[in-house]
Amino acid sequence: MDRPVTKLDISAAWTSATRMVSANRDMLMAIAGVFFLLPGLAVAVFMGDPDIASNVDPKQAMTILAETYLSAAPLLIFVSLLQLTGTLIVLIVMIDPSRPTVAEAIKRGFVATPPYFGAQVLVYVVGGFTMLALASLLAATGVAVLAAAALVALFVAMVWVLLRVSLVAPVLASSETRNPVTAIKRSWSLTTGNSPYLLAFYGLSALLFFVVYGLIMMFAGVVLALTTSGSVQTVLAAVVSSALFSAWLVYFAAMTAAVHRQLSGPPSGETREVFE
Repeated sequence: MDRPVTKLDISAAWTSATRMVSANRDMLMAIAGVFFLLPGLAVAVFMGDPDIASNVDPKQAMTILAETYLSAAPLLIFVSLLQLTGTLIVLIVMIDPSRPTVAEAIKRGFVATPPYFGAQVLVYVVGGFTMLALASLLAATGVAVLAAAALVALFVAMVWVLLRVSLVAPVLASSETRNPVTAIKRSWSLTTGNSPYLLAFYGLSALLFFVVYGLIMMFAGVVLALTTSGSVQTVLAAVVSSALFSAWLVYFAAMTAAVHRQLSGPPSGETREVFE
């Protein structure tokens, strides 16, 4: 018999997420500082913005962008892996009823990183190449309307797939499995019938974050322009930006944990105390 579909309660999920962050604030700040803020700051400072003149044609600008990101690829890959690990550690701290120490959570986070990375490769690389191949085939038909409609359809499909696999990290963090394929299947099962709710939940929170981010960065930019200059201004702006994105990553991890908890069924005993 198929598992009954559980409809996501967005309001309850947000309340649960904020409670998890509040209950573990000190540990989450330390973890986010090491795995989110410092790596993000390193990218902002050492990679910097591509030096593209205003009179450069679009083709040359794309070439400069490609060369910039290619030269920074080792740093970007390292930072991405750290952030994957950090996400798992944050989730372990929030959802484990045994309340592990930071050291225990870090150890378990590193153990869960390879299957999480494997799941990311399966979704983004395999799925991305499949969609790219389909788009290329449709573009080869030479029918512009058909190609444009297909690209829109592929984009919608990609978003839908990402929503369906959005619970892979909490599945791995909760030690349900260490198999990336099984984790993807589990996330797919849990999110059945909830794609519109997940889109609304994640989309509205992302919109809110970018509005707040834009306002804070605008205010910080004015203050820094009046009080600092040169490299000091650049570094301080990067610190503010990295801190905001670190906070967003923590809250987004909490949101996926809350969704996972709600769709997989209410916890009991000690686990319930962690969430409430």
